[in-house]
Amino acid sequence: MKVWHKIILLALLITFSYLLLKPSLFIKQPASLPPLKITTAVMPAATSSAEVSNDFGICHIRGVLPDPTCTPGAIDLNVTQANIFQTICVKGYTQTIRPPVSYTNKLKLQQIVDYGYVDKNPKSYEEDHLISLELGGNPTDPKNLWPEPGSSPNPKDKIENLCNKKICSEEITLSQAQSEIATNWQTACQ
Repeated sequence: MKVWHKIILLALLITFSYLLLKPSLFIKQPASLPPLKITTAVMPAATSSAEVSNDFGICHIRGVLPDPTCTPGAIDLNVTQANIFQTICVKGYTQTIRPPVSYTNKLKLQQIVDYGYVDKNPKSYEEDHLISLELGGNPTDPKNLWPEPGSSPNPKDKIENLCNKKICSEEITLSQAQSEIATNWQTACQ
């Protein structure tokens, strides 16, 4: 093979390598697409008279349950099965870790938008811990808080009390109660 053949082959190899690494230089990129509007029909929560809609929200309420992607729940790593009798089973414990209203009110306003609620009045919602504080839920993680339609007390509070009672009487474990309440509070600890 002659030298000039080698030079041409080398030039072709370099050119094709460059094209493979930088295709955007030679391929026309599509124009940006308009934002998608996703419309999802929802049922209002049974505990609320608030009108709800997900036309513009990134989170989607499922009946009375929060969106599992936006609000999957989060646990407080300071509460363990080994220390339940020094934490969640002590009367008044939750008051020692409850976040300030200034924090939860600000978060509630943002999450009302995230959930796409039509009613923007924060009084129509309780900024609720999915995994409640009495079950070792994280007090401040936004993944554990959501604007639950309705006011407090609500039916979920009774389930939380039942779960706490069962944990403290050692009928169920802390992690079992946390998992059940995060999955579907309506059937938790039954």
